[in-house]
Amino acid sequence: MGLLDAALGMFGGQSSSSDPKAALLQAALSMLANNQAQGGGLSGLLEQFNQAGLGNIVSSWIGTGQNLPISAQQVQDALGGSHLGQLADSAGLSQDDAAQHLSELLPGLVDKLTPNGQLPEAGNNAAFADLNNIASMLGQFTAKG
Repeated sequence: MGLLDAALGMFGGQSSSSDPKAALLQAALSMLANNQAQGGGLSGLLEQFNQAGLGNIVSSWIGTGQNLPISAQQVQDALGGSHLGQLADSAGLSQDDAAQHLSELLPGLVDKLTPNGQLPEAGNNAAFADLNNIASMLGQFTAKG
């Protein structure tokens, strides 16, 4: 389960039910999985960043080179209040805290979801086929702490 291992590695492999990054990562994975079939998912998320003028940053996450950093403010600008609010609520965080954690998680998450330097096609990539299962497993893992 390479993607789950990578997800856990994003916050040091240690997590508990009180770890806000774990809860936020679970919410983000669920959001990507649930929206993939509807034209949303990773492609939709990245389009929001492109429309916010952050295309060069997200391109670095998809590409095979070094991932450029993103600030919490840039995450807030790209996602907008309602989308960020949904993720924050799912993780039990304020929008500011969620944006900060997402600024740390998204580069690695997108990088792991695009291992060949390209966006996978919906339904043709094992990472997306198992995304719901990974989010669920991550939720179970973090609840044990």
